[in-house]
Amino acid sequence: MRVVSLVPSLTEAVAVTAPGLLVGATDWCTHPAGLAAARIGGTKNPDVPAVLALRPDLVVANEEENREPDLAALRAAGTEVLVTEIRTLDQAFEELDRVLVTACGLARPRWLDEAEAAWAELPPPRAPRRAIIPVWRRPWMVLGRDTFAGDLLARLGVENVYAGHAERYPRIPLDVLGAAGADLVVLPDEPYRFTADDGPEAFPALPAALVDGRYLTWYGPSLVRAPAVLRAALR
Repeated sequence: MRVVSLVPSLTEAVAVTAPGLLVGATDWCTHPAGLAAARIGGTKNPDVPAVLALRPDLVVANEEENREPDLAALRAAGTEVLVTEIRTLDQAFEELDRVLVTACGLARPRWLDEAEAAWAELPPPRAPRRAIIPVWRRPWMVLGRDTFAGDLLARLGVENVYAGHAERYPRIPLDVLGAAGADLVVLPDEPYRFTADDGPEAFPALPAALVDGRYLTWYGPSLVRAPAVLRAALR
């Protein structure tokens, strides 16, 4: 079987489970290290002719990360496209099983069972801390409703102040963020690369937790270590 992945998380999931199955991946697919698959552009602007030239049996995509016109062009050319929707941890486990087992015909990987167990074994969270979770600045954007990262944080005892917002990634002025009544600001290093010198200074009244964005936003083998890594960062 020949698979092209348009999603970094799914690229890692397929490549770790069945090395050699993946023939194409985006320029943003950084894991696993040393991936030999052909590069076919970005998640938002894949080179459709390059994807078709790889003669894939399956293209795996995501409704948030990829654009429908690109997926429609692939389907029009006769290529099978599997589009995932992942807005919660439970959805992530279901969709990973659908991609790897149902669509690719692989045995369920051990890492997927280990990931489910790692999250199931989390102790009950203490009293939740209210947080704002920026994902971009200039302009400031934060996690809103129905996000995978928001669900992970909720399981770790972090309540997203903007979880009830009408938008999934609302733009909120900095002065409004500062007055939102948060106890904490969570700053991931992707998609915007927040660092100790770029981000915390905008919220001088709040403690800042710098977190590895891969463990907060990727759904794949990283989910095995994510509970421990994120808990340590939040402490």
